[in-house]
Amino acid sequence: MANTQVTDANGKPYNRMLLLITVIVGTFTTVLTQTLLATAYPTLMKAFDISTSTVQWLTTGFLLVNGIMIPVSAYLINRFNSKYLYIFAISVFFIGTWLCYVAPSFSILLIGRLVEAIGVGMSMPLMQTISLSIFPPERRGAAMGMAGLAIGLAPAIGPTLSGWVIDNYTWRTLFGMILPIAGLVIVASFFTLKKVLKTSDPSLDILSVVLSTLGFGGLLYGFSEVGDKGWGSPIVLSFIVVGAIFIFLFGRRQLHLEHPFLELRVFKNHTFTVSAVLSSVVNMAMVGVEMVLPLYIQTVRGETAFHSGLTLLPGALLIGVMSPITGQLFDRLGAKRLGIAGMALLTIGTAPFIFLTKNTPMVEVVIFYAIRMFGISMVMMPTTTAGMNALSYDLISHGTAVNNTVRQVASSVGTAILISVLSNTTTNAMPGKHLLKTLPLQYKNNAMSAVLGGYRAAFLVAVLFCAVGLVVSFLLKDKHTTEEVHN
Repeated sequence: MANTQVTDANGKPYNRMLLLITVIVGTFTTVLTQTLLATAYPTLMKAFDISTSTVQWLTTGFLLVNGIMIPVSAYLINRFNSKYLYIFAISVFFIGTWLCYVAPSFSILLIGRLVEAIGVGMSMPLMQTISLSIFPPERRGAAMGMAGLAIGLAPAIGPTLSGWVIDNYTWRTLFGMILPIAGLVIVASFFTLKKVLKTSDPSLDILSVVLSTLGFGGLLYGFSEVGDKGWGSPIVLSFIVVGAIFIFLFGRRQLHLEHPFLELRVFKNHTFTVSAVLSSVVNMAMVGVEMVLPLYIQTVRGETAFHSGLTLLPGALLIGVMSPITGQLFDRLGAKRLGIAGMALLTIGTAPFIFLTKNTPMVEVVIFYAIRMFGISMVMMPTTTAGMNALSYDLISHGTAVNNTVRQVASSVGTAILISVLSNTTTNAMPGKHLLKTLPLQYKNNAMSAVLGGYRAAFLVAVLFCAVGLVVSFLLKDKHTTEEVHN
């Protein structure tokens, strides 16, 4: 992506590459925090004398606020100068990270995490919208491929980095190492960022904000509790149902507003809809397995959390290396061939996990997980870029917000389904307690078989997700086949 003389929304020249690098580094830093506490829970439980259900709010609350902020981002991007909005987002994130770093109590740590999530919920869609808007359609693949470094690589290396830091330093270092990077991004943003997105003065529909918050917040919370409470829990069912009702009311209101808070008519576009569905299915397969596979490595194989993360690190690095390459391939080949090939690799890489045993060579786990991530790198950002290319310029911010929101919900749904399948299958196959006293060795063998059966069932569901995505990928359009939806 060679630098050419380009101008911002005010007609002033700027360095496009420096701008892109700044927002990518900033967003990489913010997205990294999504999974950075993955292996720190036991340490935090001991430090603050709290339970597992309490400490999990550091992730649950983060994802809830992040999910609520993403739909709001479309309004903010259209309303405010992109330069100062990004600086504001990273500054909010910096304040939240600082609160976490100095937190004297768990309540302050949780507040810091929620403040961090506000910054992440703004910065990630803004980075994608900027990356799409400052390049012409035929060069957006390469730009979004670089953006994939933040969205794909950052959360994937979080658990490994977290395990290493916890083993060698204190939990506060997890936040302390983020602060200088975020601070440098804020300073650099004043010099490298420009107003590159056109702004208007849309009215803020308060009712839409309320409906969106209650809808997506309720739905995400309901699915986040499935793993602990099960699908039959009144709390789970009530939050999912209430969330779905408010989302329906939110959607209906958007379709009747002259200037909607979030433009849902982007779904009239075939390419955008297919790409949104495909990226959501990929997320379900990716995030769900990223949750289940470490459990297998730690509970069945007896590895530490750090070694579990280390096992998955080659795959994480592969998606980082391949994202810019697949972005450039998209510019030349389009999304369809990449999507089909990527989904095929994802399916092939997931299928062997159905046959896991307690003696499966760890090298096989590393290789097949890496194949999965290679496939994901061919699908995620290229299909997202194809969907955005099919929209008119003024709808890109809405398309980004819609796509990220759907993907966030899909991640929660996928994780909930895989964890519940794992738990239910294992519980139903567990031997009776009486066997523990009469035939303890047989009980141990039967219990291990039950646990392995749970993991195999969960991975079978993941393969089904991949198979659905493979079918959907054939609906993608070839390169140069375009359509636009205008507001």
